[in-house]
Amino acid sequence: MHLWAADTPNRPWPPGRAAQAQKPYPVTKEALLLQMDLAGVSRIVIVPPSWEGDRNELALEAARLYPDRFAVMGRIALEKPESRALVPDWKKQPGMLGMRFTFHTDLQRPWLTDGTADWLWPAAEKARIPLMVLVPGSLDALAKIAERHPELRLTIDHVGLRRFTRGPDVFEDLPKVCALAKYPNVAVKASGVPSLSNQSYPYRDVQPFMKTLFDAFGPKRMFWGTDLTRMPCTYYECIHLFTDHLPWLKGEDLDWVMGRGVCEWLGWPLPASA
Repeated sequence: MHLWAADTPNRPWPPGRAAQAQKPYPVTKEALLLQMDLAGVSRIVIVPPSWEGDRNELALEAARLYPDRFAVMGRIALEKPESRALVPDWKKQPGMLGMRFTFHTDLQRPWLTDGTADWLWPAAEKARIPLMVLVPGSLDALAKIAERHPELRLTIDHVGLRRFTRGPDVFEDLPKVCALAKYPNVAVKASGVPSLSNQSYPYRDVQPFMKTLFDAFGPKRMFWGTDLTRMPCTYYECIHLFTDHLPWLKGEDLDWVMGRGVCEWLGWPLPASA
């Protein structure tokens, strides 16, 4: 989930009507807590939105005030040399679990292969910092990183797909995503799934693809998530798509997919009684 503050001169939203349409109001920690309580969600991993650059303070404040409810996958300016000094002590920040990077724009996509990001993988591996990466169209590059750095935990964001299309065509890269399951240090977030559908709830056209993803990664490396702030549905529907409409997902497997897996993967284990 993302959160962000109001549009102010000190914290401006990006220009352009399309960007504004996706962010018409601030999303605060209090708003998230209300949504969580209504939906029966006990924890959220907060990912600061990419349009805010490397600002993590709002997310870290939420984790500091509500450490049992929030934790953070933070951002750094990958392209800036001074960011390298932040890595060794990164997880000493209360509530910080790891880092998240986006490689989906014309500016950022080349960083995977032009040397800009080369320093990151061994540094994060050495510091045991798990990473989440948005890499649509760059799955081959991610495979090379996973192979070269077997102790580096990598989570593929948003099923690894080119998510600005809908329906069956959006899943054309799914075989490449599933091929990455052979690397035990790679997991996948099944997040934002309703936005991939051409149908209304319960999004039957995308359900078979979730089974394919599950068969490849298994319950401990396939993580449910919402990305609720851009979903075409309610929090309830995001949850119950998985809990009520995937009949093959049940029991202990369901528990792992719906939260235990990502918490274990990121080092934020649930209480024994959960």
